[in-house]
Amino acid sequence: MLRDRFIQELPFFTNEHRSLAARVAEFAARQLAPRASEDDDPDEQLRAGIALLAQADLLRYTVIRADVRPDVRAMCVIREALAYYSPLVDLAFMMQGLGTYALSLAAPDHVRDFWLARAATGKAIAAFALTEPDAGSDVSSIQTTAERDANTYLINGRKCLISNAGVADFYTVFARTGTEPDGNAQISAFVVSARLPGFTVRARHQWLSSYPMGEIEFNALRVPAEDMIGAEGEGLYLAMQTLDLFRASVGAAACGMARRALDETALYVERRKQFGHALADFQLVQEKLANMVTELDAARLLVYRAAHLKDTLDPRAITRETSEAKLFATEAAGRIIDNAVQLHGGNGLVRGHMVERLYRDARALRIYGGTSEIQRIVIASQLMQEYARMTEEARDNKEPGARSQESGASR
Repeated sequence: MLRDRFIQELPFFTNEHRSLAARVAEFAARQLAPRASEDDDPDEQLRAGIALLAQADLLRYTVIRADVRPDVRAMCVIREALAYYSPLVDLAFMMQGLGTYALSLAAPDHVRDFWLARAATGKAIAAFALTEPDAGSDVSSIQTTAERDANTYLINGRKCLISNAGVADFYTVFARTGTEPDGNAQISAFVVSARLPGFTVRARHQWLSSYPMGEIEFNALRVPAEDMIGAEGEGLYLAMQTLDLFRASVGAAACGMARRALDETALYVERRKQFGHALADFQLVQEKLANMVTELDAARLLVYRAAHLKDTLDPRAITRETSEAKLFATEAAGRIIDNAVQLHGGNGLVRGHMVERLYRDARALRIYGGTSEIQRIVIASQLMQEYARMTEEARDNKEPGARSQESGASR
C-alpha cells in the first residue's frame, strides 16, 4: 500500500480511528496480501480470513453487541483497508455484521448472546438471507413462508444470490408470516442454523468474482418460536435497519478497491514506456489519472462524512447521506477501475492481473446493499421530504402580520 494520509489529515476521525486505520493496513498487508490468490478454494479462503479477523480482534467492529452503539467510521476504515488487499475477506467481514445485526437489535437474550459470541470469535460464519428469485429490490414480494405450529414455525421457500451460502453456519432468514391490514406481506425474521433438517444448499453460483454465493432452500424446516427475531411483522424493519447501517461501508470498500487500482496504475504508467517516453508523460494519461484521483477523493469524503454523521447524530436521520455515499463511491470505483484497465492496455485484460480482478470484484458493489437505481430513488425522496419540511418551517416562522398582509395582497 502506498503512503496515504487521508484519514490522518481529515477531522472526521478520532485518534482511535487513526490508530485503527494504521493497524488494519499493516494487518492486511502482512496477513491477507500473501493469501489473496484466486487459485485457492474461496470457501477455505473465507474461513481462513474469518479466523484471521477474529485473531486480530476486528470482528467486534461488525458483530455489534446490543449495548454498544455501532462505530460506523471504524467499520468503514476497516473495510477500506481490507478491500485494498482482499475483497473476499472484506465481504466476509461485512457478512458477519449483516448476518448478526438483526439478532443484536431484537433477538431474545439467550439466542442473541449464543450466536453473537460465536460470530465475534470466528467460531460461526453468518449469512443474510433476504433475496429471492422474484424478490430483489422489491422485498414485499418475498414468497418464503413461515407458518406457526404450536411452539415452532415451519419455513418453506428458497433464497438466491446469498453470500456465504454453503459456508455459513447460520442465516438470518426473512419470511412471510401473514398479511398486513393494508394488504402487504407481513415479514418476520428468524435465525436458522444450517444444521437443521429441511435446510439444503440448492446450488452454488459461479459469480463474476470468486466469492461463495448460492441458493438455499427450506423444506418444512422447523424452528423454535423463540428463534424469531423480534415480533411478527418486524422483519422488514430489521432488514432495512441492517442494510442502512452497513450502506456507507459498502462505499468504503469501493474506495479501497479504487485506491488499489489507482496505486497500481500510477506505478505502471511511470515505468511503462511507449514512443520513447513513460506513459505518465502523455497528457491524455495525465487526464485519466487526474479524474481518477479526484473521484476517489470525492468518494472518500462522502463516505466518511456519512459515517461521521451516523456516529455523532441520530443514525436514523442520515439516510440521504449514506445513500449518496454508497451511490457515488461505487459508481466512481467502477469508472476508476475501468480507467485502470484501459491504462494497463492488454495487460489489464489478463485473467488474474490485479486490475482485472478488481474490475470483477468491484462490479457487485453497485448492486448489493441496494442498487444504484434504488439509491437514487431514496436520495430524491429524502431530498423532497427535506424541502417540504423547510417550506413548512418557513411558513410557520412568518410573523402573523406578514402572513395577514400576504393574505390581503392575495385577495
